[in-house]
Amino acid sequence: MKLQITCIPGDGIGPEIVAEAKKVLEKVGQTYGHEMVFEDILMGGASIDVHGVPLTEEAVEKAKAADAVLMGSIGGDTTTSPWYKLPPNLRPEAGLLGIRKALNLFANLRPAYLYPELAAACPLKEKISQAGFDMLIMRELTGGLYFGERRTVEENGVRKAIDTLVYDENEIRRIAVKAFDIARKRRGKVTSVDKANVLDSSRLWRKVVEEVAVGYPDVALEHMLVDNCAMQLVKDPAQFDVILTENMFGDILSDEASMVTGSIGMLASASLNDTKFGLYEPSHGSAPDIAGKDLANPIATVLSAAMMLRYSFDLDREADAVEEAVKQVLKEGYRTGDILSEGCTRVGCRQMGSLLAERIR
Repeated sequence: MKLQITCIPGDGIGPEIVAEAKKVLEKVGQTYGHEMVFEDILMGGASIDVHGVPLTEEAVEKAKAADAVLMGSIGGDTTTSPWYKLPPNLRPEAGLLGIRKALNLFANLRPAYLYPELAAACPLKEKISQAGFDMLIMRELTGGLYFGERRTVEENGVRKAIDTLVYDENEIRRIAVKAFDIARKRRGKVTSVDKANVLDSSRLWRKVVEEVAVGYPDVALEHMLVDNCAMQLVKDPAQFDVILTENMFGDILSDEASMVTGSIGMLASASLNDTKFGLYEPSHGSAPDIAGKDLANPIATVLSAAMMLRYSFDLDREADAVEEAVKQVLKEGYRTGDILSEGCTRVGCRQMGSLLAERIR
C-alpha cells in the first residue's frame, strides 16, 4: 500500500518529533510492505519566517492532495518571539485554525491512556491509577458555542455579551457516526455527554445520537450529563471507552482527561473530516525552551502516527505494532526526561525514536 503523507514539522520541537515519527513509520513500511511517501510543508512560525504568513494556499493544496497530514507543533514563546508582535491573523496559531477550516476537520479525537509503567505520575488515588484506563474523547470541533453568533452590546448603560449555541442535526449526526465507527474498533461503548436537562441543543444532540445508535446494535450507548462526566473522570475513568460530546464540553473534558494520565508528552490526537482524511498531532505544545537539544519526547507524535495508520488507512495491525513498541520500550525502562523516574534509563529524542522503530514487529 502506498501512503501519501504530508508532514508539518512546524516550530520548536516539532521538526525533531516529526523526524522520529517518520523513522517509526518507515520501519512499519519495511516490516509490513507499505511505501511511505512524505512531503513536508511549512506552517506556523516556520512559514511566517519564509512567506510572511502562517499558512499559504500552496501548503493547503499539498495537504489536501495527501491521504493524511502528520504535524509536530506550532508556535513559540509568546513573550519573546517576534511572531507575537504581528496581528492575530498573522500569528503561528492562525495557521492551525486555517488548515482545520480548509480541510473541514470537524471531529477531534483525544485518547487518554494510562500506561502501567507511568501510573505513579497519575494524580488520582492509587487504587484508581492501578486499575488503569483507556478512553477516547470524540469532540465536535467546528460548531456549537465557539462558532455561533456573538456580540457585545450596551443596554440602558449596562454592558451585555451574547454568545449563541447552535447545532443542527446534520452536524450532530456526522460526529456521532464517527464515534460509533471508532467504538467498533475499540471496546464497543459510546458515552454521549450533554446537558439535556437544561439545553435544547443537548436535547437535540441526545435524540440524534439515539437515532444513529440504531444502526450500531453491536455498540452500547449511554447518556451522561456533563457535570457528572467531569466527576466520573476522576472517580472511575476506567468505565469510559469513547466519550462523544459537543465542542465546549469536549474542550473542557479532554483537558481534564489529559491531566489524569500524568504526562501530556504521551498524548496523541487526531482531527478528521467526513472521509478517511485526518490531521494527526501530539496534544502538547512546541516547547521552544528545549528545541534543538534532543530532549523532546516523541512518543505522542509516534502515537499520533499510529492513529493515522488506524483511522485514515485502516491498518489496524500496523497501528497495534506501533502501540506495542511504545509499551515495550516503557517496560524496558527507557524514558525521556519528562517521564523519567528512579531506576529508569534516560534517553534523548533521537534515541527514543530509534528504540521504538527497532521494536516494530
